[in-house]
Amino acid sequence: MSIDEVSAFLEQYPEVQTVELLISDLNGVIRGKRIERELLEKVYTQGFCLPGSVMALDATGTTVEETGLGAAEGDQDRICHTVPGTLAIVPWQGEDRAQALVSMFDAEGINPFPADPRQVLRRVIDRFDSLGYSLGVAVELEFYLVDMERDANGSLQPPISPVSGRRMISKQVYSMDDLDDYDFFIRDVLETAHAQNLPADTVIAEYAPAQFEVNLNYVNDPLTAADHALLLKRVIRHVAKKHGMEATFMAKPYISEAGSGTHVHVSLLDKDGNNVLACDDPLSHPVMRHAMGGLLDMADSVQALICPNINSYRRLAPGAFAPTSKTWGYDNRTAALRIPSGDVKATRIEHRMSGADTNPYLAVAIVLAGIGEGLMSQIEPPPPIENNAYDQDHPALADNPRDALRAMEKDDRLKAWFGEEFLRIYSLCKWSEVRLFEHQITELEYSLLLPYL
Repeated sequence: MSIDEVSAFLEQYPEVQTVELLISDLNGVIRGKRIERELLEKVYTQGFCLPGSVMALDATGTTVEETGLGAAEGDQDRICHTVPGTLAIVPWQGEDRAQALVSMFDAEGINPFPADPRQVLRRVIDRFDSLGYSLGVAVELEFYLVDMERDANGSLQPPISPVSGRRMISKQVYSMDDLDDYDFFIRDVLETAHAQNLPADTVIAEYAPAQFEVNLNYVNDPLTAADHALLLKRVIRHVAKKHGMEATFMAKPYISEAGSGTHVHVSLLDKDGNNVLACDDPLSHPVMRHAMGGLLDMADSVQALICPNINSYRRLAPGAFAPTSKTWGYDNRTAALRIPSGDVKATRIEHRMSGADTNPYLAVAIVLAGIGEGLMSQIEPPPPIENNAYDQDHPALADNPRDALRAMEKDDRLKAWFGEEFLRIYSLCKWSEVRLFEHQITELEYSLLLPYL
């Protein structure tokens, strides 16, 4: 963004006094700094400092020292630059607050910092561009609304609607009554998103009590699509809090209910803007076949990137509309990759493997890398499935972090797409989290074993 754009924004919003500078860490957690209005032009021209260690944090927010980005290097700063087009007001904070996304570079502020997920996506896009296609990308986000108060057992529970006075307890997918009960929240989310120039449109009730899905419109820049997804998650969480609720993007907040996913829709366009995936018979169309082949061939290798938390793997349960096998099909929501129905000219790939907790930059990056690898290497997919994938025998996706991380570390193709340094740092952070969670003794273990052993 140019200084002229900054000046125009500050002139349009003279009441803005504080600006939040936001960056995504590996886990999709937003971190950053707040500055006063007077410093904004300086930040836009010179950047500002953040320690590189913010890209080496585990689930507790602690620096994973093995990465070398913490005390070993003196917790050194890197330069962050603002992302053009992301300066916007923050409606839930009142009239005096604005925000802007930033991305991390090296200490000189020139070369992209390899562990910044946004820079990883940029790297993937740069490599994909060699294929000569442009992209259309849209992201769907699933989430739960949760009561601030826990139930009698200390567990999560759906909120009580202030409209109906009832607590959702049943699965009423696409229920209009549920949408009516939470219309105040949905309208506030959409209005707030539009105030921040986020193209959110459709909202539906999903497959569990107080579970919803919100869709973002297609854009032709994958970076912008991921920016939108990251910022929309922030909007949803803050609007829920405003209304006395919590919104969670945990992949599996309730063990007995459906998990929440991040679905990425992708179209490929030629230089004239024609959709090159459009066809009546995908099996006879090499571009579609190879795209599917690449995505499935790399699925094991990227599973650790789209299942970033221990909880991510709890979502991968048969029959819960979360992919558990390497499959694709036509208008089939039990498959990992789906070709949605509709106008042939709008043919696209829906990637359904990522959890709601996946970092949006990495969710988009792994889809582009899989498609790109498939096209470059002309990888053929298995036959498309029909009917219920959960009732069939297909190669299974990794359902635990150890297998997923080992598969990621063995596939040298990922180094070309995501960068060796990023993969090194990501792997160290995730192994640290595996050890963290494995060093816990659960209440269930005490209940089952203590009385008898």
